[in-house]
Amino acid sequence: MRPLAITPASDAPADALPLAGGPLRFAAVEIVVRDQGEIHQNVHRDIIESSALFEWAATVDRADEVNALLGRLTSVRGDIAGLNFDMPRIMGILNVTPDSFHDGGLDSSAVDAIQRGLDMIEAGAHIIDIGGESTRPGAEPVDEAEEARRVLPVIAGLADGAVPVSIDSRRASVMQQALIAGATMVNDVHALTGEGCLQAVAAAGVPVVLMHGPADPQVMADKTVYADVLLDSYDWLEARIFACEAAGIARGNIIVDPGIGFAKTAAQSAAVIGGISLFHGLGCAVLLGASRKSFIAGVSGDEPSDQRLAGSITAVAHALSQGVQVFRVHDVADTCQAIAVWQALRGDPGQVV
Repeated sequence: MRPLAITPASDAPADALPLAGGPLRFAAVEIVVRDQGEIHQNVHRDIIESSALFEWAATVDRADEVNALLGRLTSVRGDIAGLNFDMPRIMGILNVTPDSFHDGGLDSSAVDAIQRGLDMIEAGAHIIDIGGESTRPGAEPVDEAEEARRVLPVIAGLADGAVPVSIDSRRASVMQQALIAGATMVNDVHALTGEGCLQAVAAAGVPVVLMHGPADPQVMADKTVYADVLLDSYDWLEARIFACEAAGIARGNIIVDPGIGFAKTAAQSAAVIGGISLFHGLGCAVLLGASRKSFIAGVSGDEPSDQRLAGSITAVAHALSQGVQVFRVHDVADTCQAIAVWQALRGDPGQVV
């Protein structure tokens, strides 16, 4: 049987189907079916009204599969790390590294990093994501002991329960130490494919962000060949979810991140954001991490990272219209303002902060 994916095709009136249990609704879907094969695949696409979906499914003998996919598209996402998703959630980026592409070297001490984290919380961040190793394209790996030395005191300084603290790492030993120090969730750019990572998160019983990052930073710029970047990213993440479930990690404890800029060209990253509603079909909360990334310069005017705020906010605005629940950003206050305006324009109640 050929792989099948269903993407919500439009926002719609209140009598339509709810997208991921949130305020957005859709009255039509895009059916995507592709033949098995390698890079050159036949992809069949069609947009139909949601009301006609089961009629189509019956004609191709896929009613059970369509019913399961539709359930994942429409179901409410449960609480993760004490947060519900009845409003957009902001994950503030706190890199304690000398070489991250935008904020590397910003903090000269753990005290400075802790204060920056507190400032993000004050600005409206719901999660603080702390990383001690740059994963920008071409970045060299950091020794595990050095990574832990960088992040552990900052985690301890912010782990007072004000907001969840996330450890951004791809190493099991660092994850484990960070969780002992007070982190309450894991964010892994390699989706727990590293040695011992799956077991470490399963044993701890904490939430995890699985990112589509199929290649190491040193080589990922050369790993950009896909049959269809959107569908391939979806399939890869679905396989990782299955692996997590087999290890004892519940789907409801997983957030998926399509990995903007990771093993993707600028055009591919833009295509993934453009079709990001597809990932709701995985049945998990969806995270967008597009903040200040080079894809913005790649589709614009080759601006340096300190001139990419407008592009970052534009990506957030589009993803909001596609029901994305979590935004990993450098600019917390600006993003909160953009979300508050977006909500007001839609007539949604409440503020993001």
